[in-house]
Formats: sequence, structure tokens, C-alpha cells
Amino acid sequence: MNEDSNNFKDNQSRYRSVTVIGLADTIGSVIAAIFWFYIATLLTPEQYGELFFVLGIAGTASLISIFGTENTLTVYVAKNVKIQATLYFLSLIIGIISSLIIIIFFYRIDVTLVLIGYIINSLAIGSLLGRKQFSSYAKYILIQKILTLVLGLTFYYAFGVDGILYALALSYSFFIIRIYKEFRSSKIDFSLLKSRFGFVTNNYILRLSGGLIGNLDKLIIAPIMGFAILGNYSLTMQILSIMMMLPHIVFKYTLTHDASGSQNLKIKKITILASIGIVFLGITVLPHIIPILFPKYIDVIDAIRIMSLAVIPYTLTLLFSSKLLGLEKSKFVLIEKITALCIMIGGVVVLGPLYGIVGISVAFVLATSVGAVFLGYVIRAQR
Repeated sequence: MNEDSNNFKDNQSRYRSVTVIGLADTIGSVIAAIFWFYIATLLTPEQYGELFFVLGIAGTASLISIFGTENTLTVYVAKNVKIQATLYFLSLIIGIISSLIIIIFFYRIDVTLVLIGYIINSLAIGSLLGRKQFSSYAKYILIQKILTLVLGLTFYYAFGVDGILYALALSYSFFIIRIYKEFRSSKIDFSLLKSRFGFVTNNYILRLSGGLIGNLDKLIIAPIMGFAILGNYSLTMQILSIMMMLPHIVFKYTLTHDASGSQNLKIKKITILASIGIVFLGITVLPHIIPILFPKYIDVIDAIRIMSLAVIPYTLTLLFSSKLLGLEKSKFVLIEKITALCIMIGGVVVLGPLYGIVGISVAFVLATSVGAVFLGYVIRAQR
């Protein structure tokens, strides 16, 4: 009887945690989407493309800088390995170097500020999830998204498009408090890193390769096909990010539990079924809504029909990655990310000039599907 009672309480706690993460990410993503969608209605596709090109520079630099990735911190903090300060220190040093390079080559202080914001956000979130402090995680996420909306619109109307970057950077500023607390709770100790260098490095490379799909593509599309195509593609990705909220929410929850050796099969099965429903809506409903909300972005209609198909393999990839990362078998996830990156870049370069945004969309679906098949095979081979 006591065992059944404990299991019931444990299940209640798990679903409550998922709910907290889910609500925070959902509400936060909706707030951010409202902001970026509203900005899209004010700008032409070319202007929107230019804005995301610059954000792509900051995003790429942040991927290079964050040696202590969110997943690495989540796993080791969950295992009570006090490596936070060491990874924070290395990431911030690399971030400073990256900032100097951006200033020298692009003369953009606003981009460097966004870069620093991206770094401290990722570092703080990783520790919060690893500690299973889901309520605090929710507060940080919601505050940042609200600041993005309020400051973003204020700075846009006051200073124009360039003001958006300064507003975005400021929205992350309060994460500094969390970084300070983590430095106080652990010491810089490179001996902790030495024995775990393989996992940390693999995780870094896999985040870099995976993240480059969402950033390097912007830097490639603009010079090859122009800012208008990039603007339509960026809006498509904004819509797709909303469609992929659920698997991201579940991943953040399952990773910390997979790292602790706890199974969450029921939640994972529900997530897969839900992703199928999301794909159906993306193919049938969204193409009728987009022309009404974004009449300047007609090319998004065909793109979203195709890219919606990527939701299912993307969901599977995240769930498989959670399992493997929890077992510290990051090399397989690394191989998947590098493979997907190569397919995506090749698709943009080859299919993009031939078929425009449709070709890019096909490349994205193909890259995601190949990654899911590979990780599924690895999981099956591990049994």
C-alpha cells in the first residue's frame, strides 16, 4: 500500500514538473512569437531577413562560445558533479574572445551584447534544469520573454529596427544573478573537467553542429538567394518553432530524469502521438491562416506545408537524444548532428538555388528524418 502511495506521489510530482516546464515554455514561446510575428507584419521580407542574418551571426558565435552546454550542465548538476563554475568560466572567456572578433570584423556592439545574453541564458538554464528547480526555471523564462516583448516594441518604435537587438540583449541581463550564485556555489576545478572531457567535448560539438543548422543556414541563404528568401524562411522557422514546443518541453524534463536513471515511457509515447496531430494541423490549417496574418510572406505557405513533416522525426530525435545523453553516450548524438548539418548545408547550396524556399524546406525535412532513423537504430542496438 505504501509502495503504491509512493508511486502515485512520484507520478504526481513528475507530471507537475512537466506541467511547470510546459506552461513556462508554452507561454514564453507564445509571447516571443507574438513579438516576432508582429515585427514581421511591420517589416518587408528583406528587412526581416536582414534582422535574422545579424541574429544568425550572434547565434553562431554563441554556439562556438558555450563550451559548457545546457545539456552538459543539466546532466552533471543532476548527478551532483560541481563542475558549473569551471564550465561557466571557459564559456565566458570564449564568449569575450568571440565578442572582440565580431567588433573587429562587423563593427557591431549590439550583436556582441546579444551574444553575451545568449551565453548567460544557456548557462543559467542548464543549471536550473539539472537542479530540478522547475519553478525557478519557469520564472526566468517568463521574465525574459516578457522583457523581449515590452523592451523590443519600445526600442523598435524609439530607435527603429536596430533597437530590437539592444532590447533583446537587455532581456537576458537578469540572468547574471544566477551566474553569480552558481560561481559562489562551486569552485573552478579543472580536474573535474579532465576526467569528463570526452563527454563535455562531444556534447559541445553536437550542440555546435545541431545549432548551426538553425544559424549557419541564415548566413548561407542570404548571400546565395538574398534577404527576401531569408525573411520568408525565418518566418517559417518561427512558425515551426511553435509547432515543436511540445517535444522541446518534454526533452527538458526527460533529460534530467534519464540522467538519473528514471524511465518516462508514457510521456514519450504521448509526445509522439501529439506530434502527429501537430503535423496534420501544419499541413491542413496553417496554409489558410498564413495569407491572412502575413500577406507579404506568401512563400511561407508552401514552405510550412513541407517543413511541418519534420515535426515527427524531430520529436523522435529529441527523445532518442535524451536517452543517450542521460547514459553519457553523446558520441551517437554527435554523429547525428554532424550528419544532419551536412545534409542541410548541402541541400541549401544545391536545392536552394534550383527550387528556392521549397528546396530548402525539403533539405530540412530530409536532414531531420535521417537523424531520427540513425538514432532509432542506435537505441535498438543498445538493447
